[in-house]
Amino acid sequence: MNTPNKLTVLRMILVPIMLVISYINIPGNIYGIPIGLLIMDVIFIIGSITDKIDGYLARKNNQVTNFGKFLDPIADKILVVSALIILIGLGKLPTWIPIIIIIREFAVSGYRLIAVESNGEVIAANKWGKIKTVTQMFAIIIAFIDVNEFGAIFTKQLDTIPFIINLLTTSLMIICTISTIFSGYEYMKDGKDLLKDM
Repeated sequence: MNTPNKLTVLRMILVPIMLVISYINIPGNIYGIPIGLLIMDVIFIIGSITDKIDGYLARKNNQVTNFGKFLDPIADKILVVSALIILIGLGKLPTWIPIIIIIREFAVSGYRLIAVESNGEVIAANKWGKIKTVTQMFAIIIAFIDVNEFGAIFTKQLDTIPFIINLLTTSLMIICTISTIFSGYEYMKDGKDLLKDM
């Protein structure tokens, strides 16, 4: 197994570790942020970094494999969806955000599969998809260190630092969700010809 594929597998291994830590009551905090949340945040950041590194190494060293093509996008989605579900369990995120993201992922993955099978076309991410990816990553990273629930800026009187963190979490999650909807719409609109036999 080459290095890029090892990094992909590592990303998948990090998910159950993150899940286990979410159930462990680790004592202590740093600047008011529980140690457990910080550890999960670091794990998610490491996983996100490996997602970029494995693709770069695979292309640079000509180590692109069918195994990597198959597992890399799956590992990426597992990491993100798992983090979102953990955040729901921690009371930091409303369920409707992950539901929208998951529906979009299924729809786009299905569309891409049909495109490849129909004409061998590999569909690149559109601009909304790129916005979704970036805002989603940063939203999750900040959400883990946010000691308040989503949208607390509208319901609570927060001190300056908690206010800024919650503002960032809430804003990025909203931008991520909006771009998720628009990117999904763009994919479906551009792919209507593929579905014309329905």
